[in-house]
Amino acid sequence: MKPRPTGHVRTSALGTDLVITRTFHAPIEDVWQSVTAAESTARWIGPWEGEPGPGKTIRLQMAFEKGAPWCPVTIDVCDPPNHLSISTKDEHGQWRLELSLAVHADTTVLTFVQHLSDPASAGEVGPGWEYYLDMLVASRNGQPIPDFAEYYPAQRDYYLDQARTANV
Repeated sequence: MKPRPTGHVRTSALGTDLVITRTFHAPIEDVWQSVTAAESTARWIGPWEGEPGPGKTIRLQMAFEKGAPWCPVTIDVCDPPNHLSISTKDEHGQWRLELSLAVHADTTVLTFVQHLSDPASAGEVGPGWEYYLDMLVASRNGQPIPDFAEYYPAQRDYYLDQARTANV
Protein backbone atom coordinates (compact mmCIF):
# COMPACT_ATOMS: atom_id res chain seq x y z
CA MET A 1 0.00 0.00 0.00
CA LYS A 2 1.43 3.36 -1.04
CA PRO A 3 1.89 5.93 1.73
CA ARG A 4 -0.60 8.80 1.80
CA PRO A 5 0.59 12.34 2.47
CA THR A 6 -0.68 13.55 5.84
CA GLY A 7 0.94 16.94 6.30
CA HIS A 8 -0.33 20.44 5.78
CA VAL A 9 1.16 23.71 4.67
CA ARG A 10 -0.11 26.71 6.58
CA THR A 11 0.55 30.40 6.92
CA SER A 12 2.05 31.33 10.29
CA ALA A 13 3.54 34.37 12.00
CA LEU A 14 6.94 33.26 10.64
CA GLY A 15 5.74 32.85 7.04
CA THR A 16 4.80 29.44 5.69
CA ASP A 17 5.09 26.21 7.67
CA LEU A 18 5.05 22.57 6.66
CA VAL A 19 3.38 20.63 9.49
CA ILE A 20 3.29 16.83 9.83
CA THR A 21 2.18 14.80 12.86
CA ARG A 22 2.67 11.23 13.98
CA THR A 23 1.04 9.51 16.95
CA PHE A 24 2.79 6.92 19.11
CA HIS A 25 1.39 4.55 21.72
CA ALA A 26 4.39 5.18 23.94
CA PRO A 27 5.45 7.44 26.82
CA ILE A 28 6.65 10.90 25.84
CA GLU A 29 10.15 10.22 27.24
CA ASP A 30 10.47 7.16 25.01
CA VAL A 31 9.53 9.10 21.88
CA TRP A 32 11.88 11.94 22.93
CA GLN A 33 14.70 9.40 23.12
CA SER A 34 13.87 8.25 19.57
CA VAL A 35 14.24 11.76 18.17
CA THR A 36 17.25 12.94 20.19
CA ALA A 37 19.58 10.02 21.07
CA ALA A 38 22.25 9.39 18.41
CA GLU A 39 21.80 5.60 18.53
CA SER A 40 18.06 6.07 17.93
CA THR A 41 18.29 8.73 15.22
CA ALA A 42 20.79 6.50 13.37
CA ARG A 43 17.93 4.10 12.63
CA TRP A 44 15.67 6.63 10.91
CA ILE A 45 17.57 9.73 9.79
CA GLY A 46 21.20 9.25 10.75
CA PRO A 47 23.66 9.40 13.62
CA TRP A 48 24.95 12.61 15.08
CA GLU A 49 28.09 13.56 16.97
CA GLY A 50 29.16 16.42 19.17
CA GLU A 51 28.13 17.96 22.44
CA PRO A 52 24.40 18.74 22.41
CA GLY A 53 22.78 21.70 24.10
CA PRO A 54 21.02 24.96 23.33
CA GLY A 55 23.25 27.25 21.27
CA LYS A 56 25.62 24.41 20.39
CA THR A 57 26.24 22.83 17.00
CA ILE A 58 26.39 19.10 16.38
CA ARG A 59 27.05 17.18 13.16
CA LEU A 60 24.25 15.02 11.73
CA GLN A 61 24.85 12.43 9.07
CA MET A 62 21.95 12.24 6.64
CA ALA A 63 22.45 8.48 6.36
CA PHE A 64 19.63 7.86 3.89
CA GLU A 65 20.55 10.66 1.45
CA LYS A 66 22.81 10.19 -1.56
CA GLY A 67 26.40 10.14 -0.33
CA ALA A 68 25.28 10.14 3.34
CA PRO A 69 26.54 13.71 3.90
CA TRP A 70 27.32 15.21 7.28
CA CYS A 71 25.82 18.62 8.05
CA PRO A 72 26.10 21.08 10.93
CA VAL A 73 22.96 21.42 13.03
CA THR A 74 22.54 24.22 15.55
CA ILE A 75 20.33 23.44 18.52
CA ASP A 76 18.27 26.59 18.97
CA VAL A 77 15.93 25.36 21.73
CA CYS A 78 15.94 22.10 23.68
CA ASP A 79 13.22 21.60 26.28
CA PRO A 80 13.10 17.84 27.06
CA PRO A 81 10.82 15.99 26.52
CA ASN A 82 8.55 18.53 24.83
CA HIS A 83 10.32 20.69 22.28
CA LEU A 84 13.38 20.76 20.04
CA SER A 85 14.13 23.55 17.59
CA ILE A 86 17.12 23.29 15.25
CA SER A 87 18.54 25.07 12.23
CA THR A 88 20.99 24.08 9.55
CA LYS A 89 22.29 25.40 6.28
CA ASP A 90 23.39 23.43 3.24
CA GLU A 91 23.60 23.79 -0.53
CA HIS A 92 19.77 23.66 -0.67
CA GLY A 93 19.33 26.61 1.70
CA GLN A 94 18.59 27.26 5.35
CA TRP A 95 16.39 24.80 7.23
CA ARG A 96 14.52 25.78 10.41
CA LEU A 97 12.86 22.76 12.02
CA GLU A 98 10.88 22.08 15.17
CA LEU A 99 9.70 18.92 16.90
CA SER A 100 7.08 19.19 19.63
CA LEU A 101 5.81 16.28 21.71
CA ALA A 102 2.58 16.29 23.69
CA VAL A 103 0.67 13.65 25.63
CA HIS A 104 -2.92 13.05 24.55
CA ALA A 105 -4.75 10.36 26.55
CA ASP A 106 -2.53 7.27 26.25
CA THR A 107 -0.53 8.50 23.25
CA THR A 108 2.32 10.85 22.44
CA VAL A 109 1.77 13.14 19.47
CA LEU A 110 4.82 14.38 17.61
CA THR A 111 4.32 17.56 15.62
CA PHE A 112 7.04 18.32 13.10
CA VAL A 113 7.29 21.82 11.63
CA GLN A 114 9.60 23.13 8.93
CA HIS A 115 9.52 26.89 8.51
CA LEU A 116 9.74 27.25 4.74
CA SER A 117 11.77 30.07 3.23
CA ASP A 118 10.01 29.39 -0.09
CA PRO A 119 6.46 27.97 -0.01
CA ALA A 120 7.01 26.26 -3.38
CA SER A 121 9.69 24.09 -1.74
CA ALA A 122 6.85 22.19 -0.02
CA GLY A 123 6.58 20.02 -3.14
CA GLU A 124 10.13 18.82 -2.58
CA VAL A 125 10.48 18.76 1.20
CA GLY A 126 6.99 17.56 2.16
CA PRO A 127 7.43 14.09 0.66
CA GLY A 128 10.91 13.88 2.18
CA TRP A 129 9.68 14.56 5.70
CA GLU A 130 6.77 12.15 5.26
CA TYR A 131 9.40 9.55 4.37
CA TYR A 132 11.65 10.34 7.33
CA LEU A 133 8.80 10.39 9.83
CA ASP A 134 7.55 7.07 8.47
CA MET A 135 11.14 5.83 8.89
CA LEU A 136 10.90 6.91 12.55
CA VAL A 137 7.66 4.93 12.95
CA ALA A 138 9.16 1.88 11.21
CA SER A 139 12.32 2.01 13.34
CA ARG A 140 10.29 2.14 16.55
CA ASN A 141 8.00 -0.71 15.44
CA GLY A 142 10.71 -2.98 14.05
CA GLN A 143 9.23 -2.72 10.55
CA PRO A 144 11.09 -2.61 7.24
CA ILE A 145 12.11 0.88 6.19
CA PRO A 146 9.95 2.48 3.51
CA ASP A 147 11.10 3.13 -0.05
CA PHE A 148 11.61 6.81 -0.86
CA ALA A 149 10.44 6.17 -4.45
CA GLU A 150 6.92 5.71 -3.06
CA TYR A 151 6.98 9.26 -1.62
CA TYR A 152 8.62 11.34 -4.29
CA PRO A 153 7.46 12.41 -6.82
CA ALA A 154 4.09 10.78 -5.94
CA GLN A 155 3.35 13.28 -3.11
CA ARG A 156 4.82 16.39 -4.78
CA ASP A 157 1.55 17.70 -6.24
CA TYR A 158 -0.29 17.23 -2.94
CA TYR A 159 2.23 19.50 -1.20
CA LEU A 160 2.33 22.03 -4.03
CA ASP A 161 -1.47 22.30 -3.78
CA GLN A 162 -1.17 22.72 -0.01
CA ALA A 163 1.35 25.56 -0.51
CA ARG A 164 -0.86 27.33 -3.08
CA THR A 165 -3.89 27.12 -0.77
CA ALA A 166 -1.94 28.35 2.26
CA ASN A 167 -0.64 31.40 0.39
CA VAL A 168 -3.76 32.51 -1.47
